Amino acid sequence: MSSTRPTIYDVAKEAGVSKSLVSLVLRGSDNVSARSATAVNDAIKKLGYQPNRAASDLAAKRRNLVAVLIDDYSNPWFIDMLQSLSEILTPQGYRMSVIDSLTSGSDTDPITHALTMRPDGIIIAQDIAEKSLPENMPPFVVAGTRFTPLESDTQFATHAVSNDDFLGAKLATEHLIGLGHKHIAHINVHSGAGQKRLASYTASMKEHDLVPLANETPGPATEHYGYTQALALLESHPEITAFFASNDITAIGVLGAARERGLRVPEDLSVVGYDNTPLAQSRLVSLTTIDDNSIGVGHNAAYLLLNKLGAKKSYPDVEHTLVPQLVKRSTTAAPRLN
Repeated sequence: MSSTRPTIYDVAKEAGVSKSLVSLVLRGSDNVSARSATAVNDAIKKLGYQPNRAASDLAAKRRNLVAVLIDDYSNPWFIDMLQSLSEILTPQGYRMSVIDSLTSGSDTDPITHALTMRPDGIIIAQDIAEKSLPENMPPFVVAGTRFTPLESDTQFATHAVSNDDFLGAKLATEHLIGLGHKHIAHINVHSGAGQKRLASYTASMKEHDLVPLANETPGPATEHYGYTQALALLESHPEITAFFASNDITAIGVLGAARERGLRVPEDLSVVGYDNTPLAQSRLVSLTTIDDNSIGVGHNAAYLLLNKLGAKKSYPDVEHTLVPQLVKRSTTAAPRLN
């Protein structure tokens, strides 16, 4: 036998079939007779033929590329989410291209930017402002609670995977109320998840006949924003004994504001975050927070997308809404008696 690496033409000749039929067998097509498939597979085994995956993908007009849209690389929530996406997609032969709308430098909207890459599928892990999605959208999944054109779509649940933000915020607020806090403030941020958490916090406060207190205009989910809003709220409402911040990053800003004002945490001020990021888990911060199962969100979003892409392996047990859990650490305690 020649030392030259066998080609698809060699396989076709050995099996006595056409090159196009060999291609169909390699792609797992159902439009091939059992006899022909056996002949091709026997020829592949005999010759030691190894398909050129890049050429196969090109022929099938597939790039094995998934575009992932995020809105802030600095937010550690994306660390677990992106890693968990990769854990599922990479073994299936898919590459990920991450587009951060804050740093991409593109003048076009994120969806349009992603489409220029001709991905096989898209994971939307950011808030989308467009009124409608383009007609040429490939299969897509929304990861996390988002502002999207799909919110009014009765089939929205079939596209999305997220944690139950309303329940998570309720757990955070009820935890502080249960400790005896009556003056609990909330850092309100502009995002789909942020607005669900604000609504839940407000409902829980009113349920206990307590007055909700949050910054009026939602802003970015950043440490600096949490810091400035906490300072302003503490200045105008010195009776505040606890904060529920919309995410861990803004909670770190609240901790900075407390330190600047000479308030001890948790003796003078309790703080709860959301997301259970690596930062919250660090021994130095030890932040009480809500674990939104970001790893589970990533895994299930990847499974859902693979199903939409027609993966041979089916994932029937995809969870669309994951249950959050309260993680108690060192930043919450009963209010200090005056």
